[in-house]
Amino acid sequence: MSNWTAFNFGKTIGAVNDGGVILFDEQHTDLARITLKRNKEVVLVSLNIYGWIDHTRFFNSDTDAQREYRAMRSSVKDILDLIYNDASDLKIWEAISEFVRRFP
Repeated sequence: MSNWTAFNFGKTIGAVNDGGVILFDEQHTDLARITLKRNKEVVLVSLNIYGWIDHTRFFNSDTDAQREYRAMRSSVKDILDLIYNDASDLKIWEAISEFVRRFP
């Protein structure tokens, strides 16, 4: 079962934000948001873990960005589980560091 749902009931899809069009936009309960947006130069995948990190990656193609969007969305589960289960800040930052190394 996935805890990911459309952010703001899907109202952001197709919206223009900072010169780009939002293609995918999901929220994990109240812990995180992941967005895929295309602008004229690049395709961006942004992951925000509320109160912890805002990590944005840049791609040249929709295909690459969509593949990485799915991989990031499934991989962030470990970090969210630590936060949800009140793990120590050190364990959470270690998991975040590993995530950023895996998804530079």
